[in-house]
Amino acid sequence: MLKIVPDPPHNNHSLEDTLIQATEYALCAQSVAHQAVLLQPKSPASILMLASMHEMEALRVLLESALIQVQMPNTQSRPLH
Repeated sequence: MLKIVPDPPHNNHSLEDTLIQATEYALCAQSVAHQAVLLQPKSPASILMLASMHEMEALRVLLESALIQVQMPNTQSRPLH
């Protein structure tokens, strides 16, 4: 007999995998905003796109910092951020 409702997908991602994926999404979003600015540099919205690019760069730096902390051995007890 077939199930009417399928099981939810299993999310077996580690924190490291999640941080890597989030960093990749931030990079893609930053690239899209950069391309939009290049296509319409004189658009009134270009300032907003540049601000978005700046915020996404800050997000990527934070994500990469978190990823480094996850990848470090647990010999250091103090946070690095």
